[in-house]
Parts: sequence; C-alpha cells; structure tokens
Amino acid sequence: MKARNALKTVGLSLGLAAGLAAGAAQAADKFKIYLSMSYIGNDWQDEAAKVVKALAASSEYKDKVDLKVQVAGPNAQKQIQQINAMVAAGAKAIVVYPISPTALNEAVKAACDKGVVIAAYDSVIEEPCAYNTHVDQYEWGKVTAEWLAKKLNGKGNIVLITGVNGTSVDTLRNKAAHDVFAKYPGIKVVAEANGMWSQAVARTELSKIVATHPWNTIDGLWMQAGCYTAFSMQSEAGIPDDKLKPCAGEGSNGHRIQMFPTGTKIEGASGTYRPMGAPSISASSQIYPGAIALQMAVDKLEGKDVPKLKLLSPGPVTNDTVKLCETGSWEEMKAGCNTFSPTIVTNPGWFASIFTPDLPQLGLQAALVGQPDN
Repeated sequence: MKARNALKTVGLSLGLAAGLAAGAAQAADKFKIYLSMSYIGNDWQDEAAKVVKALAASSEYKDKVDLKVQVAGPNAQKQIQQINAMVAAGAKAIVVYPISPTALNEAVKAACDKGVVIAAYDSVIEEPCAYNTHVDQYEWGKVTAEWLAKKLNGKGNIVLITGVNGTSVDTLRNKAAHDVFAKYPGIKVVAEANGMWSQAVARTELSKIVATHPWNTIDGLWMQAGCYTAFSMQSEAGIPDDKLKPCAGEGSNGHRIQMFPTGTKIEGASGTYRPMGAPSISASSQIYPGAIALQMAVDKLEGKDVPKLKLLSPGPVTNDTVKLCETGSWEEMKAGCNTFSPTIVTNPGWFASIFTPDLPQLGLQAALVGQPDN
C-alpha cells in the first residue's frame, strides 16, 4: 500500500511538473507586452485599459500576448523608469499612454534600439521610432469650438474646462479652441480651469467659477470633459431645460442622453441622467486607440507592415445625430447608434464611443468589464 501511494505521489509530482513546464513553455511562446498607463483618474482611461485587456484576452490574441499593466500616474520621470524596467524585464512591445509627447523620447529610443516595439495611443510620442494611433486632437478642438462660436452667433461669455496638462491631447485641443475663438472678437473667455478629464474635478472647478461668474453671466461652455456635469449643475440650480447654456465637449453617455429632446422616453433615465434637449456637440473620444496600438504592436512583432501613424476622426455627435442603443448589440452599433440606455450603462461619465468595425472582438462587454466578445 505504501509503495502504491508512493507511486501515486511520484505520478502526481511528475504530472504537476509537466503541467508547470507546459505552462512555462506556453508563456514563453507569447509576446511579453506591457501596457504603460499614466494618469488614470477618469472614466476614459479606465475604459481604454479595459478594451486593451479585452483584446489581449480575445480568441485571436490570447495565445499570442502575455499582457502586463503598470501605472505611472501623471509623472513623466516615473513613466520613464517603468519603461526602462519593462525593457530590462524582456518586453517585446510596450503600449503606452504617454504623459508627455517629448519627455519619454530618450527612453523610447533606447527601447527601440533593443528591438522593443513602442506603440502610443491617444496621446503622442514624438520619437520617430514610435508608432502612434490617436484622434486628430487639433481637429477635435477646432470642430467643438467652431460649433460653440456659431451657436452663440459669434458673441458671448464662455468658460473653458481643459484636460491633463502636458499631454499632447490637452495641448492640441486647447490650441485649436483658442485659435477658433480668436477669430470671433465678440467671444470672451471669462474663466478657464483644468478639469483633468474628470466629471468630479469638472464639478469642483466649475463650482468655483460659478461662485464668481453666476450662470446668468455665462453664455456657453467648452469642456474637454464635463458637459454632463455642466448641464446637471444648471438643472440643479433651477435653470429650465429650454434655457440651458450650450456646451461643446466630450462623448460621455450621460452627456449624450441629455442631448435627446426633453420628454423623450428612455428607459432608466431619471434625475439629471435624462433627456433635456441640452444644446450640445459631443465629439467622439474613442476609447479604443489603445486596443489599436496593441494590434499594431503584435502585427509588427509578427513581421507585418505597420504604418507609423493611424489617425482617427473626432466623429462628432450633435442633437440631430444622437441615436439610442437599446440593447448594445454589435449589430445595433454597426447600424449607427451612439448612446446607451441608462439601464445598460449606469455611469453617466462612461464614454459612449466604443464601436469600431475594425475590432469585432470589442463590444459593450469589453468597454464595461474588459471581456472580449470572442
């Protein structure tokens, strides 16, 4: 009996060892790819990370990619240190949201020289060896600012709420907006604050502004993120739906729900997460550039030709083009819906621009919980 048990123990040990060896071999066959994130204190960054993870876990990529995630915060030096450590740890590629377009250049060049593929998303890396995919951010700022200027007939007092300082996204959007407003001498920027692309921070900063510039002195708002908050604050202040100040900004789901005409029946809509007929343009802040960057990195590692730059359109949504997704199915999104029922998406700050036909692995579950559609 003891001999038999001993043989069983040996067999189990050998089986375990074989399993571990097979697992190690499988991991060794995969590309070790890091996701290097900077600032994460907003809904967009959370969603963007989820779709990268979802693509890595999809049937097409799960046997190719060993994805590891690190967060540097809004600290260029820490992100540089992390990138250097990733290279030392054997990274084959690094998908990165760069906190600065230039501060990482030396670390990125050193990584490229060692054969590591660097693919930046949304924000830009200017080092020539890096690959970039992002929305045309200058165009984003231009389209939204022009909409607001025309909505105000070229005159009025406006408030600007910007994004994360130092990123190319914030810099380009702000430059475009100021370039546009400079063409309209009747438009005056009465206040400007940094909103960090966060609904919560936007509320804090806008509350400070309204304390010295009451709503009756403000004619319009340009907000990189926070139009949902701005309309909510006006409603809370007793401003009726037909008197809301126009807001040009981002693609949060709550913002787009507010753009439907007052009285529109949308299941689950209530409070300030409801149709208000809010006069607005909601430029698409697509959440999938990071997933495209991962796709580009894998393609490059597999020897395929990859363009250095993939530029995405802002794809703005207006009161005339906002369209409800009642189920959130792939077919419904493909047909052109761009806003999700509050029964599906409970967080009004969640970004609604999730659909791209180029990545069928990514649907609603990828953006909500980081799980692929296949």
